[in-house]
Amino acid sequence: MTSTAPAAPRAASSPVRTTPSRPSRGGWKRRAPLLPALLFTIVVTQVPFLLTVFYSFQSWNLVRPGSQHFVGFSNYVDVFADSQFRGAMLNTVLITVLCVLLSMAVGLGLALLLDRKFLGRGVVRTLLITPFLILPAAGALLWKTTMFDPTYGLLNFVLGGSTDWLSEYPLAAVMTQIIWQWTPFMALLILAGLQGQSREVLEAAQVDGAGRWRTFASITLPQLSRYLQLAALLGAIYIVNSFDAIYLMTQGGPGTASTNLPFYIYQRAFQGFDIGQSSAMGVIVVVLTLIVATFALRLMFRTFDVKGGVK
Repeated sequence: MTSTAPAAPRAASSPVRTTPSRPSRGGWKRRAPLLPALLFTIVVTQVPFLLTVFYSFQSWNLVRPGSQHFVGFSNYVDVFADSQFRGAMLNTVLITVLCVLLSMAVGLGLALLLDRKFLGRGVVRTLLITPFLILPAAGALLWKTTMFDPTYGLLNFVLGGSTDWLSEYPLAAVMTQIIWQWTPFMALLILAGLQGQSREVLEAAQVDGAGRWRTFASITLPQLSRYLQLAALLGAIYIVNSFDAIYLMTQGGPGTASTNLPFYIYQRAFQGFDIGQSSAMGVIVVVLTLIVATFALRLMFRTFDVKGGVK
């Protein structure tokens, strides 16, 4: 009779130690082509901004050699006490808000028309985006010499008057040119949203007896809300930095009637040679723009249901 030896107890399983994963060589190879672009972006954007912050704490005027010295926040106090700066900020807000809203309204109307089928729709769409393809400087000169000229302008020719639009209505003239320039951009974004609508839903609304206005207010407009928000965000980012139209059409005048923040900073830096206060103005504009853009991006990410957005 054979006896079997008892089975040896199993060794207790020791916990497996895991080492933190390191980026593979393949990952670095994929990132390496992006490094030159990243370095270039840092050199041309972040380094100048850091120098601007440094100069904003200095009192330095180029027409007075040896005048550079540290003054702390004195430049910022003087900037906020400057009535011309406050007027330029108000003009900037007016130009940005009105141009964005009016260009979106006109772009929405054009997009609704171009969403329908008609003969020559492709040609009309091509002609529609033409103003957006023209350089801003060329567009400003075109409106100044062809439309608003008091003697040879088409506007006075059609209306039968001799109004000097750039002198009597400078801010409205500048905003008209900016709206003309940016309306095609708004129309293209909104048209993309219109073409993304479900045709079955629209046909079901028609079968249920909903009219055009009811269908637009209850179905089309909610569908376009995210595209309208995106158009408003992008339009505001670009329009708030408008410089070409003001510089070439009105030079900020008469007086400071059409001066916005970018043009006023240009005047203080390159005409007044005041490096300290112009740098402080630039920093203030950047900070205010970042605050507005952060709230706008939060709203846009929430609308598009994007996770991991701006925190």
